Amino acid sequence: METVANVLVGLVAALHLYILVMEMFLWQRPPGRKFHGFDAEMARATSAMAANQGLYNGFLAAGLVWGLIAADPTGFRAQVFFLSCVIVAGVYGAATANRRILFAQALPGAITLAAVLVAR
Repeated sequence: METVANVLVGLVAALHLYILVMEMFLWQRPPGRKFHGFDAEMARATSAMAANQGLYNGFLAAGLVWGLIAADPTGFRAQVFFLSCVIVAGVYGAATANRRILFAQALPGAITLAAVLVAR
C-alpha cells in the first residue's frame, strides 16, 4: 500500500507542476487559454494573477516531492500537510471559481491523503 500511496503523491505533485506551467508560462498562449477557456484579452488581463496562482501550485508540488524524499516521520508529516493544503485549495477554488476544481484538485488530493494514511 505504501507504494500505491507514493505513486499517488507523485501524481498529485505532477498535476500541480502541470498547473504551474499552464498558469505561469502558457496562460496567454493557446494551451493556457484553452485550459481555462479564456480569450486572448481575458488571458492578458489576468496573467499576473495566474502567475501568482501558478507559483502557489509549485509550492504544493515542491512540498509533496519533499514528502516523498524525506525520511519519516518528516516525509509522512509533509505529505499529510501538503495534501491537506491541496484539498483546502481545491474546495476553496470550487466554491469561488469553478466547480470542476473540486474534481480536478480536491478529490485526487483526498484520495491520495486517504492512501497515505492507510499506508501508515
